[in-house]
Amino acid sequence: MIERREFYINGAWVAPAAAKDHPVIDPSTEEACATISLGGQADTDAAVAAARAAFPAWAATPPAERLALVQRLLEIYESRNDEMGQAISLEMGAPIDMARTSQAPAGSYHIRNFITAFPQIDWIRPLGPHAPNARIAMEPIGVVGLITPWNWPMNQVALKAVPALLAGCTMVLKPSEEAPLSSMLFADFVHQAGFPAGVFNLVNGDGAGVGSQLSKHPDVQMISFTGSTRAGRAISLAAAETLKRVTLELGGKGANLVFADADDKAVERGVRHMFNNSGQSCNAPSRMLVERAAYDRAVDIAREVAAKTAVAPAAQAGKHIGPVVNKRQWDQIQGYIQKGIEEGARLVAGGLGLPEGVNKGYFVRPTVFADVKPGMTIEKEEIFGPVLAMIPFDTEDEAVRIANDTPYGLTNYVQSSDGKRRNRLARALHSGMVEMNGESRGAGAPFGGVGMSGRAREGGIWGIEEFLEVKSISAWDGTQE
Repeated sequence: MIERREFYINGAWVAPAAAKDHPVIDPSTEEACATISLGGQADTDAAVAAARAAFPAWAATPPAERLALVQRLLEIYESRNDEMGQAISLEMGAPIDMARTSQAPAGSYHIRNFITAFPQIDWIRPLGPHAPNARIAMEPIGVVGLITPWNWPMNQVALKAVPALLAGCTMVLKPSEEAPLSSMLFADFVHQAGFPAGVFNLVNGDGAGVGSQLSKHPDVQMISFTGSTRAGRAISLAAAETLKRVTLELGGKGANLVFADADDKAVERGVRHMFNNSGQSCNAPSRMLVERAAYDRAVDIAREVAAKTAVAPAAQAGKHIGPVVNKRQWDQIQGYIQKGIEEGARLVAGGLGLPEGVNKGYFVRPTVFADVKPGMTIEKEEIFGPVLAMIPFDTEDEAVRIANDTPYGLTNYVQSSDGKRRNRLARALHSGMVEMNGESRGAGAPFGGVGMSGRAREGGIWGIEEFLEVKSISAWDGTQE
């Protein structure tokens, strides 16, 4: 049993002001693997005060010095990658091999991309030749509250904390209470790297407690949140009282448009992508729309892939999916599977209950529904589990209409050998990201959506600029540049 009850405030690990123990559950065993403390108002206030006190000096630190510290952070992170993978696997159930090769490296991947993008920031630049004495300055916004989820913990911490550090902001991180161990380890990395006291602070807590306190705090200038759309609404309302900047990265219901001319691996690739991380990804391609000429074969392939997808405990080596994060999530996914059956979708793989041979842990059977009709619950709502909905279509226009008929808009996918079609669809699909033919977004490309998926743009230069204010200056003395 791991016990980590302290918070990282003002450059040191300190005891909480009012301790409230909280168990961290290993979803593979349903047993507590760690005990942490949930913070209260006094802990939040202390962390914000430390960040506020540290802000003037950190904001005035030359960008090259901030960059050097982030480069040191990257070195430490990479040297302790396997330790990070172990923490993630234990706290949220990612299979250990996947945690070490995908979950943990997601953090260092984003840090590298921010380091690459950082020199592109033009801190003071001319407005234009029409206004020779006008300048535009980019300045850090101030103290920021970072609220991160459990499903890709280091992916999200790196996408928030690192650009905030580079921008010159100070911060308070509240990780998910479901998966706090990786963030506490990240705080150790920050401390080892030598960042000044108060620049980075961490307080564990839940959304109703520390999350709400940060959102309302008058000394916090910005909230960056990743999580559910429901929580995003609550944070926006709480932050409105103090007119904070709020950036939200929320849920998704991605459509994967598979045309008859797609490559031979397109369907298998899409199913495996859906099941990755046990379906607990906001950008999962959860709706597979298949051109009717290829539909029957696609259903057969999806059934075969689901049948071959192993489910096993997170600590077990090898290629398999692990459990979902907790009992509440498991129950919710079972409810969606039941709803799919009741509404008449054709269950071709998986289904209700635990996988065969499993009697403990929050494991979900890799599930595929075919003949899903637009408007069915499993077609409209985010399930956040390994459940795929397959829908046939006849024309490109019909596929676009179905794909866009959702309040979400995070990532859509296209599989086709027709380049002109891909270009048309890339512009027609209503989402913040479109990935095609299995090719991932470029390094440093922004991650974010539209509509109920939020409108954050995390990653690369866009991710750093989210933490900067734009200042307009007149009568600038250009001789000092």
